[in-house]
Amino acid sequence: MRVLMTCDAAGGVWTYALDLARGLRRQGIATVLAGFGAPPSAARMAEARAVADLRWTGLPLDWTVPDRADLAAVAPALDALVAETGADVLQVNAPSQAAGLTTRARVIAVTHSCVVTWFRAVRGSDVPPAWRWQRDLNAEGMARADQVLAPSRAHADLTARCYPAADPVGVVPNAIAPPAPGLHRQPFVYAAARWWDEGKDAATLDAAAALTDWPVLAFGPVARDGVAAAAFHHAKAQGSRPHADLRRAAAEAGIFVSPSVYEPFGLAALEAAAGGAALVLSDIPTYREIWADAALFAPPGDAAAFAARINDLSRNDQLRARLAEAGQRRARQFCPDRQARAMAALFGAPHQERKLA
Repeated sequence: MRVLMTCDAAGGVWTYALDLARGLRRQGIATVLAGFGAPPSAARMAEARAVADLRWTGLPLDWTVPDRADLAAVAPALDALVAETGADVLQVNAPSQAAGLTTRARVIAVTHSCVVTWFRAVRGSDVPPAWRWQRDLNAEGMARADQVLAPSRAHADLTARCYPAADPVGVVPNAIAPPAPGLHRQPFVYAAARWWDEGKDAATLDAAAALTDWPVLAFGPVARDGVAAAAFHHAKAQGSRPHADLRRAAAEAGIFVSPSVYEPFGLAALEAAAGGAALVLSDIPTYREIWADAALFAPPGDAAAFAARINDLSRNDQLRARLAEAGQRRARQFCPDRQARAMAALFGAPHQERKLA
């Protein structure tokens, strides 16, 4: 079996696609990656080519363009790549990429996030009128797909609420490769996100950092397209770093914190837990679903509560160790081979007729 999978270098989809390609290879399934958006560095290109055939299309991502006309070339390009590579399955990691496809290959659409669910979770509203074409295009892509998937039940349910006729949305959780052996723990709090994204709530993190005993190190960009959208005055901004640096920080930190109000899954929390950090998380459905009794939770936007939970852990070695161990046990359930087996089963399932009302 051969799978054509779309990917991009803008966020977590890159890590997801490479880890899944590695897992699929162990299942005897070859992967061709079709890159969207700005290309990554030469080093990341080489990393991808070590596990899959990589074709960079240069076509835009849906959330980076002002109008659906800018995406007109996506479906023809993917149809052509399916034919060229002989792929049996096309997995798009943005449902909009399935809209207008004519391929006879099986189509799997995975919704890692979208502006419609982002607005519902972060702003409590529908998308602005100028962006409603994205909702329509995603709906068309979900209608075209043989199966729609989300990385958590919470995000699947949110997707079904935003696109009612797309239900049912299946769930295949994300996964990460096992971390390197744990490093010596250091007394700092690790946080990682694209901080320009309002949904990551950099302001709450920064306000909490003013009240914590341990320093808070915030990894990730604060600017988008050269325009700063967040600032840190109390947390120590670390800027964008290679993924290997993030994994090392996760393996050294005593505590990981995420004040996000929108997380379809939360790979940063998974990497931190796998690395042995104790978790302090925003009390949102996704984090409750995945981490339950393996983390401490604080109400979204409540900086004082986040600081209190962080200080509870930094001042109590036994509690911190217990939660770190519980997090590591939970993290081991999200392994690439389990994810690859689940996806392989879906790749081989019969076609289903899907229609949106």
